[in-house]
Amino acid sequence: MHNIICIAGPTASGKTALAVELAKEFGGEVISCDSMQVYRRMDIGTAKPTEEEKQGIPHHMLDVADPDEDFSVSRYCAMAGPILEDILARGKTAIIAGGTGLYMDSLIRGNDFAPYPATGRREELEERADREGIQPLMDWLREIDPTAAARLHLSDRKRIIRALEVYLETGETITAHDLRTQAIPPKYTPLWLGLNFAERSELYRRIDLRVDLMLEAGLVAEIQALLASGIPPKCTAMQAIGYKEFVSALDGNGTIQEAAAQVQQSSRRYAKRQLTWFRRNQRMNWLIRDREDILEKARRLIQETDN
Repeated sequence: MHNIICIAGPTASGKTALAVELAKEFGGEVISCDSMQVYRRMDIGTAKPTEEEKQGIPHHMLDVADPDEDFSVSRYCAMAGPILEDILARGKTAIIAGGTGLYMDSLIRGNDFAPYPATGRREELEERADREGIQPLMDWLREIDPTAAARLHLSDRKRIIRALEVYLETGETITAHDLRTQAIPPKYTPLWLGLNFAERSELYRRIDLRVDLMLEAGLVAEIQALLASGIPPKCTAMQAIGYKEFVSALDGNGTIQEAAAQVQQSSRRYAKRQLTWFRRNQRMNWLIRDREDILEKARRLIQETDN
């Protein structure tokens, strides 16, 4: 039997519930793979599982950062990697569940991330961007690494600066680093399970319902408490879908009802992007929620395959 199971899929597809059922049955622990559930005090808007939903199953990589901290794929892997190894060392099944495809793929690959040394170069780049704007830095990146520049937008200041920092620190472009990393075989060979629906309309219905339930559960009050505690409205965490729209409404830009409709629309678009990402994985075993008993099919796949 596989000792690592990855459960992927779009938002509101039921990944957490399936992860818990499989963990109960196969002696597993869950590693959350969600770029927003890492933040403390951001529970409702991230659909973080409650204690009742966890059903006593250990869940890792929840509440590991403060909302005003920047979080990255490299930090996720640095924290989740040792947890994964510990679960395996104890003879347990590691169930990695979530919708952040980049985090999940990077953890499974065991990616070697470019270093984040404290040499001051990043601060120098930040100061230059503040002083001159991001365009000169983008022009510089285009000369050094045209491939990276072509896939970045001017609004993506953080990644533009990161690409230049990697080059200055290592002498290697971030494109070259990524290609070298991708050529290395994955560190782990999990069983991949992907959740989806036969009809896209059913996924969208569940997304819309989830937003309505979040409002009933007190999402607006959660956001107000975060802002009142001093969390900057422009920080990375508060720019996530389900937060930035209500922050704007609380600032007088539209009603809460209009913000909810925006969240629903943005979440539907995000779900499409998630599905596009996961469909590229040729090892994915798709479980179609409204067509089959997904728990039974997952059980069968687990029992049929060996690591």
